[in-house]
Amino acid sequence: MSKKDKTVEDIKDQQVEETVDTAVEETTNEQVQEEVSAEEQLKEELQKEKDKFLRLFAEFENYKRRTSKERIELFKTANQEVMVSLLPVLDDFDRAQKELEKSEDKALKEGVDLIHNKLKETLKGKGLTQVEVAAGDTFNADDHEAITQIPAPTEDLKGKIVDVIEKGYKLGDKVIRFPKVVTGQ
Repeated sequence: MSKKDKTVEDIKDQQVEETVDTAVEETTNEQVQEEVSAEEQLKEELQKEKDKFLRLFAEFENYKRRTSKERIELFKTANQEVMVSLLPVLDDFDRAQKELEKSEDKALKEGVDLIHNKLKETLKGKGLTQVEVAAGDTFNADDHEAITQIPAPTEDLKGKIVDVIEKGYKLGDKVIRFPKVVTGQ
């Protein structure tokens, strides 16, 4: 082989090596870029999953708080139906006591008073309280139920409560029956 042939072969070998090196470098660069982009994709997916987890966790905590609050409220007012059905009995006892005041039979009065007080204390122990309203108090439509209006007997009773027809009651903090009143106009 001549020198010229060797040189041409050397040049060809060199070109092949350069081409192979360039291809290897490009392949390596592509692999590195693919690895970087795959790593970035994994980081993004991880961040999305963390965000989903945090949202789900917060939603669950809100659900637990809400259901526990509802459960406590339910326990507080669980006896509401029974209490509402016993309110007419309390009203009847009050009327009976007024009528017994006219009677002279002290034993009868004491017996009815005893039963009335026992019933009131039992209901009070279960959370029932009477809404305090008296004649002369200022009428408030949010707190009282006006049955009728009458001309005010005196000037200072205009817009105020003249008479209480039916007592109001609360069960805990919730009003289960508003007091029924007569207002002056």
